[in-house]
Amino acid sequence: MLSADDKIAIAELLARASYAYDQRDLELLESGFCEDAVVSLCIAGGDLVGPFEGRDNVMQLYRDAMASQNDVRRHVVSNSFFSVSDDVVEVTSNLTLFATEEGKTKLLSAGLYRDTVRQVDNQWRIATRHVDLDSAY
Repeated sequence: MLSADDKIAIAELLARASYAYDQRDLELLESGFCEDAVVSLCIAGGDLVGPFEGRDNVMQLYRDAMASQNDVRRHVVSNSFFSVSDDVVEVTSNLTLFATEEGKTKLLSAGLYRDTVRQVDNQWRIATRHVDLDSAY
């Protein structure tokens, strides 16, 4: 069973990762992932993209994505819930992705984050992340 303090810390971790991406703060973003992190995604039920294994490859994925974006992104993480089984902490959250460009804000996509998290040096970190986007953008 997770304590309330752990749930708050994990929710903060996920919010901080979104904030870091949106602010293009690669150092802060990287600090939220385990060294052996694995990230994958699926867009609108299509083929699996990834997995990207290891923090260096995960960060390259994020750098490449940022390089192709000229807008201001806002990743909103909400409705997170937690499951603990055999010391594996799973977190499922809604993702709502907005972008602002030329003074206009629009919804790009919505979806789910399916994360596993673990403590490293007494800090919660993302160990695995799978992103399911409802639509391409």
